[in-house]
Amino acid sequence: MEANNPLQYYATHSVMTNPGEYRHLFDGLPADIPSLCGIVQGLILHAHWAERYGMQLLEERQEQETNLRKITRQLARIMELDGGPLIAARPLEKRIIGTCRDFSIFLTAFLQHQGVPARARCGFGTYFMPGKSEDHWTCQYWNTDEARWVSVDAQIDQFQQNALNIGFDTHDMPEGKFLSAGQAWQLCRAGQVDPQIFGIFDMHGMWFIAGNLVRDLLSLNKIELLPWDVWGMMSEFKQEKLSQEYMEEMDHVAALTLAGNEAFPEIRALYENEERLRPALDWEP
Repeated sequence: MEANNPLQYYATHSVMTNPGEYRHLFDGLPADIPSLCGIVQGLILHAHWAERYGMQLLEERQEQETNLRKITRQLARIMELDGGPLIAARPLEKRIIGTCRDFSIFLTAFLQHQGVPARARCGFGTYFMPGKSEDHWTCQYWNTDEARWVSVDAQIDQFQQNALNIGFDTHDMPEGKFLSAGQAWQLCRAGQVDPQIFGIFDMHGMWFIAGNLVRDLLSLNKIELLPWDVWGMMSEFKQEKLSQEYMEEMDHVAALTLAGNEAFPEIRALYENEERLRPALDWEP
């Protein structure tokens, strides 16, 4: 049963990744990861990279498009901008504005449509700024032949690869290039890494890592939040000191997110039984 089998569970769409009435647009897409990443990159323009591509974004448009949570709403906007097949790369001005999270959930959605177990992961990329680990999302898919989860950064096209001087395979990332929030949490708790290197803009530290840890836990339950969605279990914004009780609670969450497929029943049970992981009443996916 899907409820007990993580591979069956992640091979089906979430509320966020379900293409709904646009399902037909996913039919006939290639199955290989590089091609699927190329399609995603031809649909989305990253808000924080736009200027480097030579694009000036209207603030109102950026705010509207980056706040679209569900693939159905994003696809509606994509087709409004350009009604061609998804495989046809859009010119920059006709791509939807998004973030790393959106690149990740699109690749996740494409793979799930083909019956491939896939999931978005929230954590930190080590390859954007020297000495920093920046707030980031990636996609994992299950490689059946090798019986392992493969990490893919669907955002990194050739332009970004050159700009960042990336020398590793972004379609099968080596361990440590992307750190899940659980990995970052454990490294900091062990005193191996300074928490202040984790975050984005002027937001850094254990409180930020904890927020991403909850986002990652929710994503493992197929609730892929926006990077700025704040949930009840998350620490308060820029909270300097976390309580010992909260730290130990996050220790448990981190361990679960890193434990592999065998922890799947407990990951699901934690979500089902913890009220602080429930969405706010006024929250609309």
